[in-house]
Amino acid sequence: MKLSLPASEKAQLLDQLGAANRRFQHTYPGDKPDRQPVHTVYGGANLFKADTCQRMGDIALHNLRTYAPNFAELARVLRLQGHEHLPMLQADIEALTQRLEKLSPEERKREPAWLPYSIYQKVVRKLQTEAVEDFRIDFEDGFGNRPDAEEDATAVQAARELAQGMRQGTISPFIGIRIKPFTEDMKDRGVRTLDIFLTTLLAETGGKLPANFVVMLPKVTILEQMTTMVRLFELLEQANGLEPGTLKMETMVEATQIIMDEEGRNPLLRIIRASEGRCVAAHFGTYDYTASCGITARYQTMAHPVCDFAHHMTKVALGGTGIFLSDGATNVMPIGLHRGENLTFEQLRENRESVHNAWRQGFHHTTHSLINGLYQGWDLNPAQLPMRYAATYHFFLSSYDDAVHRLRTFVERAAISTLTGDIFDDAATGQGLLNFFLKALNCGAISEEEIQATGLTLEEVQTRSFYRILQGRRARK
Repeated sequence: MKLSLPASEKAQLLDQLGAANRRFQHTYPGDKPDRQPVHTVYGGANLFKADTCQRMGDIALHNLRTYAPNFAELARVLRLQGHEHLPMLQADIEALTQRLEKLSPEERKREPAWLPYSIYQKVVRKLQTEAVEDFRIDFEDGFGNRPDAEEDATAVQAARELAQGMRQGTISPFIGIRIKPFTEDMKDRGVRTLDIFLTTLLAETGGKLPANFVVMLPKVTILEQMTTMVRLFELLEQANGLEPGTLKMETMVEATQIIMDEEGRNPLLRIIRASEGRCVAAHFGTYDYTASCGITARYQTMAHPVCDFAHHMTKVALGGTGIFLSDGATNVMPIGLHRGENLTFEQLRENRESVHNAWRQGFHHTTHSLINGLYQGWDLNPAQLPMRYAATYHFFLSSYDDAVHRLRTFVERAAISTLTGDIFDDAATGQGLLNFFLKALNCGAISEEEIQATGLTLEEVQTRSFYRILQGRRARK
């Protein structure tokens, strides 16, 4: 076979292309297979205690059992598929529940009530075991502007409570603080709180941070705010004996200027790069962003079109970078209008309707985020947690069969390439399909055994990497 291209010139061109490809891959390594929490709960720093996350779980479970004591009631409130065929009488609901409990998982899936039953049971279990996945001790909007002496004292107290929670094992698996922004009028206060909190925490714990600890820097609009945080982190690490690069941060998308700058460009990727690898996530601030767009308070909701625009611009700017993205919060709280022990029938009815309406809104907002590829959001009150998990489990379970078919087909295709010695160059798509199951597994929607229906082994799933799965199969060949 005769070739026309000169070997040396071809090699030089391909080497140049290889260098460009590697630069691109460094910038866009693809989605991280690491666990991403499905939510972040923001709570005022003055209210944080060592057992806050556990107490939130108790409140959330009580809220669920008060306003939806069984899966049929929850299905009717959320209008889940087939809800109109579920029994109304308590005795009939209990009988159906007992029958479903006796079935094997495969037999249960053939029952019309399987989906609402499974969602309810999983929500209850999650609230009992790990109600809060991520918590942000908030010194910004959730705390407000207070005298310096009060914020200083709160920073010390909150750090001590976090240290106590670390010793007791009562904190969430992801946790951090939100400081005040590095705007001209707030920068000194933000830095002071960061210094006091971290210095106190590390003194209390012997130099240890909680797992997955981050610092949220809100209202970022310019690169210099990120680079300043990096330099401060370096000073704090040096002063407290931490390994370089230990401290991580998040940023917030809550101003129009972070979506488009004065030159008409999207600055998000440049802002993330300014963190020098320390920024791990970008969270959307629904109410600050809508306000910056001139939206009046009545219409400042997650469903407003300007939010979708910001989400899509953020995903376009940061897609494939490995930065976790989070949607914002629903500000309608599922809490009864009337308090007290001796409420009238009418007051109880109004409480139930108020909570159910808020549940539907929260369920809709979370589902909308998931459909748009945002797998995390904010929660502001423990009563919001049941619907966070209900929407998340519904999203994954209702798509499970189709996702199994797609990933199984993809795995088989990859296996054929492996056996024939071909190069399988679509691992990114495989990782995207695998990530669906990893996210479902992380939040408790499915078990590891249920992923095996895709043709992957438990050992392969635990690698959390489609590329490593292919490498392993090639090695076994």
